[in-house]
Amino acid sequence: MIRFLLERPIAVMMSFLALVVFSGIVFRLLPISLLPPIDVPQIVVKVTYPNASPESIEQNVLQQIREGLITLNGLEEMESKAGSEVGTVRLTFDYGTQMELAYIDVNEKIDRLVNTLPRDLTRPEVIRINTSDIPVARVQVIPKADTDPVEVSLLAENVLKKRIEQLPGVSLVDINGKRERIISVEPDDEALAALGMTQQNLIEAIQAGNAELPGISVKDGQFRYFLRLATRVDTPADVESLPVRSAKGAIVPLGRVAKARYETQEMLGFHLFGLQEGLVITVHKQASAKMNELIPELKASLDYFRADYPQVEFELTQDQSNLLNAAISNLQTSLLFGGIFAFAVLFLFIKDFRIPLIMGVSLPTSLLISFLVFYFFGISINIISLSGLALGIGMLIDNAIIVLDNITRKRESGLPLFEACVQGANEVMGALISSVLTTLAVFVPLVFLSGISGALFYDQAVAVAAILSVSLMVAFVLLPLLYWLIFRIGKRGNVQGEPKAFVKTLGLYERVFAWVFSRRKAALIGFFILIPLGLGVGLLLRSEGLPEIEKPDATLEIDWNEPISAAQNRDRMLSLIQGVRNYSQAETDVGVRQFLLFDGDNSIQKSLLYLLFPSESEKNTQIEVLRKRLEADFPLATYVLGDAPNAFDQLFSSNLPFYEVRWKDLTQKKPIPAEKMKGWLDDFPTENWTPGPGLQEERSVVFSLLAEKMALYQIPVENVQEQLSRLFGVFTITDIRRFGEVTPIRLKENQDRFEDLLRTTRIYASDSTSYLLGEFVDFQYRNQYKYITADRGGIYQSVEVADPNPEKMETDYIRWGVGHDLAVETQGQFFRDRENLRQLIGILLVSVLLLYFILAAQFESFVQPLIVVFTLPLGIGGAFLILLITGSSLNVMSAIGLVVMLGIMVNDAILKIDTINRLKVEFAKDSSLSEKEVRNKAIHAGGKIRLKPILMTSITTILALIPIIFSSGLGADLQRPLVYSVIGGLTIGTATALYFVPLMYWFFDKNVGKREKL
Repeated sequence: MIRFLLERPIAVMMSFLALVVFSGIVFRLLPISLLPPIDVPQIVVKVTYPNASPESIEQNVLQQIREGLITLNGLEEMESKAGSEVGTVRLTFDYGTQMELAYIDVNEKIDRLVNTLPRDLTRPEVIRINTSDIPVARVQVIPKADTDPVEVSLLAENVLKKRIEQLPGVSLVDINGKRERIISVEPDDEALAALGMTQQNLIEAIQAGNAELPGISVKDGQFRYFLRLATRVDTPADVESLPVRSAKGAIVPLGRVAKARYETQEMLGFHLFGLQEGLVITVHKQASAKMNELIPELKASLDYFRADYPQVEFELTQDQSNLLNAAISNLQTSLLFGGIFAFAVLFLFIKDFRIPLIMGVSLPTSLLISFLVFYFFGISINIISLSGLALGIGMLIDNAIIVLDNITRKRESGLPLFEACVQGANEVMGALISSVLTTLAVFVPLVFLSGISGALFYDQAVAVAAILSVSLMVAFVLLPLLYWLIFRIGKRGNVQGEPKAFVKTLGLYERVFAWVFSRRKAALIGFFILIPLGLGVGLLLRSEGLPEIEKPDATLEIDWNEPISAAQNRDRMLSLIQGVRNYSQAETDVGVRQFLLFDGDNSIQKSLLYLLFPSESEKNTQIEVLRKRLEADFPLATYVLGDAPNAFDQLFSSNLPFYEVRWKDLTQKKPIPAEKMKGWLDDFPTENWTPGPGLQEERSVVFSLLAEKMALYQIPVENVQEQLSRLFGVFTITDIRRFGEVTPIRLKENQDRFEDLLRTTRIYASDSTSYLLGEFVDFQYRNQYKYITADRGGIYQSVEVADPNPEKMETDYIRWGVGHDLAVETQGQFFRDRENLRQLIGILLVSVLLLYFILAAQFESFVQPLIVVFTLPLGIGGAFLILLITGSSLNVMSAIGLVVMLGIMVNDAILKIDTINRLKVEFAKDSSLSEKEVRNKAIHAGGKIRLKPILMTSITTILALIPIIFSSGLGADLQRPLVYSVIGGLTIGTATALYFVPLMYWFFDKNVGKREKL
């Protein structure tokens, strides 16, 4: 086949040129993202019910939603959590569920349930979770002094949001910190009483003044006119001019008995940038958009905003494209230094500048054609797929070096140029195909891991398969063709002699080889002792998800665990920020967040603080100061203070606790009272537990209506409830609607203490006699459950267990539950991790079997594949040793480095065994040699032939990666463990390929020969 293609050089070159041009066009069309657009199989239903308790939200809303959604197709888990004024239902589906259809199905069921929910409840929000929901950047909008924050909110909602949405690649713009204008009506109780009026008279007058006649028209001859009431109100002055009529018939303007004015609606949450209040706009990209083009467009828009709206300050923060830029930069660095060092090493070992020139053409060609595979498989350019390309570049260089060296060796043996190109490529074709298949056999099965891990490995596996497949095509077609074309034009004749550097290296190899093979058994025993020692080093390594990268930013998530207002929450956060020194940037989301896509716990008592520092050391110092301040001044607060999560952390973070023990009271189907629960928890089987959300308590005021007294004084219950809602709730009289803008008219809430209001507010009986409201309402302070948690089986309470091996006590937990008539079950991330580990072990066993079968087919032997398998632990041990010496951990990046290194090691071992097998066949033709002499001569000659490509591959790979060790920044921090793994593995792996593989070949071949004689 290679001969056939080389005989048609113009057709082949034009085909490759067409592929490169087409790949360049496709490359410009590929989306560039931070992460693959993975559909997380979760949907969150959010409920906002002002002035409602957790019990009310659970009984009146969440229970109905759970019962209505329990029949959803593919539903795996259902969790709900009811808090004060807010509630959430989190739906988890089987992985692989069509989330577009599930999202539509959930919305349809919510629409059917709306009629069964409380009338004053706004429609629950349905949020679909996706990796593209992670915002690519945040725009801070800060009003300058003397600028109305309500006007800035309108600017952000009506102008800035729409202009950003028009940018190419933007899918959603979300805002937090908006302020809304309302018209507040403050009654003058004394004036009302003097005129014999009540607040109800005010309310009826305002509602009548804002009435509408929708859809009513009158006919006037041939014309038809739609009616519009002229009594509608627009401003506070219009409200004050409305007539109010008392029960006795007196009519006065509303301004005589109440004051109407514009006010800012009471905020349930704030956004702070530094110490200033403002808004934040989060920008989300489309899955098909290019992040590296979107961010510059966004920055350009901010420049326009600064010029158009000088009364507002704009700032871009938390730019997530930094991670992607780091990955792209690392790939460019690898290609650049890989090409430079490959050129230098090839020149040292081959002494001809034309061969490095061929490498310089083949490497970028292979990479560019790989993007064509991305396009057809629907893969975006992201951190995961780029790491797959980085994985394959080492193998790509390896294949090119092997083919070029083999062609050069054929020329040196006296073959004509054309025949050298054909035979040189043909000779290593089988071995290179096997090495690529073995690499894919180890890596591709990881795609079948369940959950997000498998989805992420899909992008990486496609990238690896793409670049390795393309590298084979380039190695067997383009490289021989380029070699033939370039060397045919240049000087003719055979290349004679070796560079001095290689001659000295060959002499050293010969001496060490002779020393090792004179002590074959001892050397072999020494290598086998190194295998468990090297693998044992792995037990000393720390394990973590991502490597320790320099994170100059930190976050503080805090729950004050006190019934404070949003304004008090804001003031506390401001005092905390003022106590922090030397920060570069600070932003805080206080209380309830207005983001449409926020799926966490919305609570007035919670806040999230983000701090960016000039350096990590400064961050660590200030975090400790902040921690001491929290412990000293706010002992009731619970908080999480640490590194700010990046996109990877957000993707892999889980809402599940590590190990949770749940129980349900199946008889009452409600939470067990706190007094009883405390006694039961005293004899819980372990002391290493913390209360789950369903056991957390908060201080609250409980009102009790005195029914007997109300009946005695003829006070309707509805009157008392309505009066309480006016006093302490948000009582909306009516809404003024103008072209999509809604301005509520609300009764002004009295800011006095509720006890004083109960003592001073009057309520009217059916005979118009008035009494003090406090006479009919009793109250007491009581600790109540902060949240009510439930799953598809009903309400549950739980504790989170922190034992290292919690499963051993599962029987004790069940026995404890039975003793208290409770149904107990255990859940948590512990069980998912265990299942993932089982899957991983099973998949790796399948990978090893595939590797063995491929090698057995290549070598036509059941024994020789074991040589390759035994080389892998030595390389892994070398990688572990370097990781330990450098203080690195075993993480995702070092694991990728292991796969890169093992791919190169397998490649070298396969080629060496293949060469020895061929030489054995050639030497066996000499009848003067014994079987032992044939074997030893083939092992020795095979080592000399493969010495050059093995050294070139290892040295070029190691030298190309060394600059990353001395680099700084996010990209270098991410890639450094990968570099240590590759360098450590290849250093040991080179010695393995040079000496351990020949020793193992000698050992197995000798024993096979003995068995064949028997």
